[in-house]
Amino acid sequence: MTNGMSRRGFLRGTAAAGAGVVLLGASEVLLTAPNAAAAPAPAGVGYGPLVADPAKRLALPEGFKYTVVTEAGVTKLESGEFTPSNHDGTGAFKAKGGGTVLVNNHELGDPFATTKLPVPHLEGLTYDEGSAGGCTIVETDKDGKRVREFVGIAGTATNCAGGITPWDTWLTCEETEGLAGSGGRTKDHGYVFEVDPFDQEANKNPQPIKALGRFAHEAAVVDPKSGNILLTEDAGGPNGLLYRWEAPKGFKPKKGGLKELGPTDGVLAAMRCTDKGGAFVDDLSRATEIGTTYNVTWTPVPDRDARTTSTRKQFTGDQVTRGHKLEGAWWGDNGAYIATSFARNEDSPVEHDGQVWFYDPKRETFTLKVRFGVNPNPDQDGAFDGPDNIAVSPWGGLIVAEDGEGVQHLLGISEKGESFPMARNELGNGSEFTGPVYSNDKKVLFGNIQTPGIMFAITGPWKTQK
Repeated sequence: MTNGMSRRGFLRGTAAAGAGVVLLGASEVLLTAPNAAAAPAPAGVGYGPLVADPAKRLALPEGFKYTVVTEAGVTKLESGEFTPSNHDGTGAFKAKGGGTVLVNNHELGDPFATTKLPVPHLEGLTYDEGSAGGCTIVETDKDGKRVREFVGIAGTATNCAGGITPWDTWLTCEETEGLAGSGGRTKDHGYVFEVDPFDQEANKNPQPIKALGRFAHEAAVVDPKSGNILLTEDAGGPNGLLYRWEAPKGFKPKKGGLKELGPTDGVLAAMRCTDKGGAFVDDLSRATEIGTTYNVTWTPVPDRDARTTSTRKQFTGDQVTRGHKLEGAWWGDNGAYIATSFARNEDSPVEHDGQVWFYDPKRETFTLKVRFGVNPNPDQDGAFDGPDNIAVSPWGGLIVAEDGEGVQHLLGISEKGESFPMARNELGNGSEFTGPVYSNDKKVLFGNIQTPGIMFAITGPWKTQK
C-alpha cells in the first residue's frame, strides 16, 4: 500500500476528468457512477451522511457504531507484547462456534531492532530475525469484540495485502524486493507466505512460496476452480504488472498444497492486453471508457526469483501491459476484481485517480468497471480517490479502502454504480484505510486505519445496495 509515493505535487493544476461508470456482476449492463469529485450519492443509496465522532477516531453514518478490536501499543497479544503497528490487508474467516477469526498484516519494512512496535519474534514462527513485519491472528465474538490476539508469522517484511484461499488460509504478500544483507535482513524477501488462522502448527518454520515469484507483491487472489493465482505488483519505474501463476498438472488446491511446490513449479506469467482490433495496449491507464474490454494473454517470467533483474524489468517492447500501483484484488462473480490506485503522466500515458478492473478467466478478458477522474481537491470531504484494498460486499457492490491524499474514507459502490461514504478517518493524521472485510454473517464490517494501527469492528443497520 503505502510506499512513499505522494500525489500532492501532481494534483496541482489538474482538472477533474469525466464521470466514472460501474459494471458489477454478470448482468452486462453499464451503470453510471459519480466521479471522484461528484456530489454525494442520491437519496436511498448508501447510509446517509457521516456523523462526526466526538472521540475523533471514526465518523460513521447515523445508526452505526464502532468498537476498537486491536490498537498498536495499547492492546496486547496473548504472549504479552503490545499489538504491532501498521495494520494492513486483512482476511476474515468463520470461527468455530461463531464469531470471526482475522489474519491482520503489519506493513513494517524497517529492521526489527529499530522498529518500535514490531511483530514479536516468537520461537518457531519467525522467518528472518532481522525483519519486523508479519501477521497477527485476531479472534472475535459474533459482535466483533476481541477475544484474543496472537502471532501468526513473524520476521517477514512490508506485509501489505494478500488474499483468502478457498481452503481457508491467508496468503500474506511482501511488498519489497529487499535481499539479504540490506536493511537489516538476513534472508531474501519479496515473497508470498501462507498463514493458517486455525492451526498454529502449520505456521511453524515459515517458508516463502517461491513458485509465486519474488517482487513487490501487493495482493493475491485464488481461482477456486483451477487453483491458479493472480498476483498484483505495486511498483514503478517501470510500472508494475499483473501476474498469473498457472498451477502445474496434478496440483490440488488444498491446505498444504502450496508448501509442497518447488521454486519453479507451475508457470508464472505477466498479463499482455490487446484491444478489440488486436492492437497491443501498453498501459492500463489508456482505458478511459467504462466497459472497455481487452483480450488477455500471458507472457512467462524468465527469472521469477529475480536475482539480478526485477521481474517487471525482464520484459521489453510489447511483451506485457503495465499499470501504475496495481493494488487490491478480490474474487467474486466468477472472476477477480483488480484495483489500480492512481496514475500520473510522469508514470503513465493517461491520468486518473483510480480504476477497478474485472478479469474473466473463462473468456480471458480484462474489463474496466470503475474509473475515478483526477480529484482536484483531495482535502474536500466527499471527493473520493485512490482505491486500494477492495472487497466484494455481501450487501451488494464493492467496499473500497481509500489511499489517496487529503481526507481518507472507507467507501461503498452500489450495484447500480453510486459511490457513497461508509467511514472517515478523524484521527487527523491522513492515514489510509486498509483491510475492509465483512464477517461471515454479514453483521460486522472490519477495517483498519493503517497508522498507528487500529482495527475497528463496525455494526449498524446494513441494507442491500442495489
